[in-house]
Amino acid sequence: MLLAALLWLAALPAFAQANQQADAAPLQFHGAAEEARFHALTLQLRCVMCQNQSLADSNALIALQLRREVLDLMRQGKSDDQIKDYLVQRYGEFVLYKPRLEGGTLLLWIGPAVVLLAGSGVVAAVVRKRKSPGKPVTGDDGQEW
Repeated sequence: MLLAALLWLAALPAFAQANQQADAAPLQFHGAAEEARFHALTLQLRCVMCQNQSLADSNALIALQLRREVLDLMRQGKSDDQIKDYLVQRYGEFVLYKPRLEGGTLLLWIGPAVVLLAGSGVVAAVVRKRKSPGKPVTGDDGQEW
């Protein structure tokens, strides 16, 4: 019994490597339209591990698996929005490169404009302060130089 458990544990890396090689096999598309839709969709989705790479650009194992899952969902007849909804339910809003305009993401959409307006206000205030005349400069302040 102990020997069987040890053999099973020793074989785990080989199973993991075989699974990884199967996931790395290139995807086979049924046509140019399916391939174009797939690539457009995976460019809109973020790799949940890499954070700054799209699903199409990432080489992480989870990205490979998610690409296969997206293709399977496409072949099941799901629309792009249904596929995105499914991935958002599973991984959260983070999986979308362009988050939806909702209460929780409102700051993401209006935040840059607020920061830009606040920065412009600060710059305008500093410029006005510099232009305003200060004390008049007199020629004789009691110093020789």
